[in-house]
Amino acid sequence: MDQPTQQTKIKRRSGFSLMEMLVVIALIAGIIGLVVANLDVILGSNKEKIAEVFVNESIKTPLMAYRINVGNYPTTDEGLNALITAPPEKASRWKGPYIDKVPLDPWGNPYHYSYPGTHNPSRYDVWSSGPNGTSDDADDIGNWEKK
Repeated sequence: MDQPTQQTKIKRRSGFSLMEMLVVIALIAGIIGLVVANLDVILGSNKEKIAEVFVNESIKTPLMAYRINVGNYPTTDEGLNALITAPPEKASRWKGPYIDKVPLDPWGNPYHYSYPGTHNPSRYDVWSSGPNGTSDDADDIGNWEKK
């Protein structure tokens, strides 16, 4: 019988050992732990961007569709809820609902709406009160140019 050569010994040994597998699993678990621990930081940094997209883009189409059907934007008193439920005096022209629900801003507060707008007198203002939840201060995120 022939003795196994060095090359066949190497071939039999190819593959991962239990220790190597445990090291890889530990590294993966460590990386997952870091990601989970920092998930709020990773996602939280985008809250301002999420609010900006809503007030500048997402709400624009439903409000424009409402205006085309009804003849003007919802009043301040009707608010964004006019996109979900027809105001009684406009029910005959209302073709909604234009959105399923009015979302809360990323900090859990309602978005604000006024028509005519203070910052946009010829159209509407939509804004989030920002991280502090207080309206009419520097951290508001609205559909107007910051000065």
